[in-house]
Amino acid sequence: MSSVAIPPSLDADLRELQQLIEQRRFDDALASSDRLLEQFPGHRDLLYMRAVALRHLHRVQDALATLETLEDTHPAYPRLFQERGHCHVFLKEAPEAIRAFSRAVELNPALPASWRLLASLYQMVGRTQESANASQHVAKLATLATEVVTARSMLADGNLREAEDLIRTYLRRKPDDIEALRVLALVAHQNEFSKDAATLLEAVLEASPGYRAARHDYVLALIALHRHKQAREQIEILIAAEPDNPTHRMTLASILVGEGSTEAAIALYGELVRQQPGNPELHLSLGHALKTKGRREDAERAYREAARQRVNFGDAYWSLANLKTYRFADEQLATMREQVDARRTPFVDRYHLYFALGKALEDRGEYAESFRFYSMGNALKKDECSYRPEVLERTIDKQIELCTREFFEQRQGNGCHDPSPIFIVGLPRAGSTLLEQILASHSQVEGTMELADIPRLVSTLDLHASGARYPGVLTLPSAADYRAFGEAYIRDTRHYRVGNRPFFIDKMPNNFRHVSLIHLMLPNAKIIDARREPMACCFSNFKQLFASGQPFTYSLDDIGRYYALYLRLMDHWDSALPGRVLRVQHEDVIDDLEGSVRRILDYCGLEFETACVEFHKNERRVHTASSEQVRRPINREGVDQWRNFEPWLGELRAALGK
Repeated sequence: MSSVAIPPSLDADLRELQQLIEQRRFDDALASSDRLLEQFPGHRDLLYMRAVALRHLHRVQDALATLETLEDTHPAYPRLFQERGHCHVFLKEAPEAIRAFSRAVELNPALPASWRLLASLYQMVGRTQESANASQHVAKLATLATEVVTARSMLADGNLREAEDLIRTYLRRKPDDIEALRVLALVAHQNEFSKDAATLLEAVLEASPGYRAARHDYVLALIALHRHKQAREQIEILIAAEPDNPTHRMTLASILVGEGSTEAAIALYGELVRQQPGNPELHLSLGHALKTKGRREDAERAYREAARQRVNFGDAYWSLANLKTYRFADEQLATMREQVDARRTPFVDRYHLYFALGKALEDRGEYAESFRFYSMGNALKKDECSYRPEVLERTIDKQIELCTREFFEQRQGNGCHDPSPIFIVGLPRAGSTLLEQILASHSQVEGTMELADIPRLVSTLDLHASGARYPGVLTLPSAADYRAFGEAYIRDTRHYRVGNRPFFIDKMPNNFRHVSLIHLMLPNAKIIDARREPMACCFSNFKQLFASGQPFTYSLDDIGRYYALYLRLMDHWDSALPGRVLRVQHEDVIDDLEGSVRRILDYCGLEFETACVEFHKNERRVHTASSEQVRRPINREGVDQWRNFEPWLGELRAALGK
C-alpha cells in the first residue's frame, strides 16, 4: 500500500468501485481503478478489484500481471490467490488453479468460493478424498451465519476493526453462537488481548468440548499468557485425538521450551526435523531451543540450515546475528543484501534482514551503513506498533501522585511475607541478564526467566469491576486481597522452579513500573534495579529486534523518553520507599565484579560464593538476547560501542535531555 496518507474519501471511492463490479459494469470499474491507482499506487484493494474487472473483461493475462504486482506488496492476501485461481480456471489450467485456491484457503479457511472450486477441481483430476474434504468445508461454511463467515474473512484480510465491529453486533443478537465467539477470540488474540481470548475460548469449549480447532486456539492464547502448564494439558488432549498431527507436536515443543523443559523440547524438535527435513521453521525453532541451552555451535548450524532452505528467511539471519558472537561470511552478506531488496521478500522478513545487516556491518566497522540498516529496520517495525509515549507518561504521573510514602505507610504489613522472590527490574539491554546469571550461580538461588505474572495481574486490575483503572485501582484491594495476590504469585511461579532452592529470580525488566504493586503484595521480596549508562542502554535497545513486546524501542525519540520516564519513576521509589530497591550500575559490575557481587549478595541476605564471580561457568538455560554474552567472563566489549554511532544519535540525546 502506498505510504501516502489516504483520505477518508477513498472509502467512498472503494465502495463505489465495489458497486460497479457487483453491477457487472467492468469497463467502468477498470477505468475507475486505474484513475485511483494513479493517486494511490500499490493500494491493495484497488489492485485486487482491477484484477477482478480485467478477468471479467477476458483480459486474463493482464489480470494475472496485476495480481503479480499485488503479491509484491501483499503476499499473504487471501483474495489475491482466490482471484488467481479464477484466472487459471478461465484458462483451463487445473494444477495452477488448485495451487492458487489451496493457498487462498490456507490463509483464509472462510472462502466458500475457493472451497467449492477446489471440490470440483480435485474431482476432475481424480483426487476424490481431497474433493470430499473440500466439500465438507463448503457444507460447514453453509451452516454458519453470513456475519460469522464475513468477519472471519475480514480477520484473514487484516481488517481487525471491521471484523470486531461486525461480530460484536452479531453477538448482541446471538450471544451463544460458538463460531462467533471463536471469531471474537481470534480478534482479541491478534490484538494481544490474550486473556480475553482465553476466556472466550473457555466458553466455546464448555459448549463444544470436541471442537479441536478452538482448543488449539485456546492453547495459543495460554502460551501467550505464559500459562504453560495449562497449555500443555490442553495440547496433550489434542495429541491424544490426533497423534500424527505435526502442528500439535510442534506446539508441544514450544510449550516445553516455555516451561523450561529445554532438553525435552530439543529432542522433540529433532524428531520433527527428521520427519520434515525441508521445513525451515522447524530448523529455526530447534536453533532457538539449542541457543537457550547454550549449545551455540549446534544453534548456528540449525539457523544456517533454515536460511539455506528459505533464502529470504529474515528471522534465520537475525537469529544468527542475535547470537552476538556470530560473524557473517562475505557470501552470506551478499545474499542478505540481495534479499532485503527483493520484490517478494515479505514485510516481516525484510525488517529482520535490516536488523541482521545492521549487526553484520557493525561487526565489520562499517558504522554509517550499519546505522542506515538499523534505522530502516526500526522504521518498519515501528509501523507495526501502536506505542504512544503520552499514554505511559500519564500513567507514570498518576503513579507518582498516588504512591506516596504516606500511601505505603497506611498499608504497612499488607501482602504475603514470603521472601523468596528476587525481582530484577530496569530496561532491556541494561545488564539484567548478567545480574541474573550472577545470582543464579548461587547455591540458594534459582534462575527462571522473564515471568509475565506481574504484568498479567496488572492487566486484571486494569479491568476492575469498579471501573477504576491502573494505577488508581491500587487503592481498592484490601490487606487480604494483597496477601492473596502474593500467595497466587508464589504458587503460580512455582512451575518455573526446577529445584528446591529457597530464592528465585523474576527478571521481567518492565516491572520497574510496578514496584508499588510488588511491594504491597510481596513486602519481603528483593528488588534490584539494573541500570546502564543512558546512551549505551538506549542505543543497545534501538539495535535490538525483540521477539515480542518492547514497542518503545523502535524510535530514538521513544526510547530516550522512555529512559527518562524510568529514571523519574525510580527516583520516586527511592523517595517513597527509601532503601527498598538496590541500584546496580552495569559499568560498576564490569569494573569491580567481586565488590559488586558482594554488595548484591549482602542486599539479598546471602553468603558470598565464588561461583557467583565465575558465573560464566553456569550451564543453566538463558532465554534472552544476552545468552551467549553471559557465558563468557566479564569484559568491557560492549561498554562504549554506542560511540561508534555518535554522529547519528542527536535525536536520542535530545530525548534524554539532562
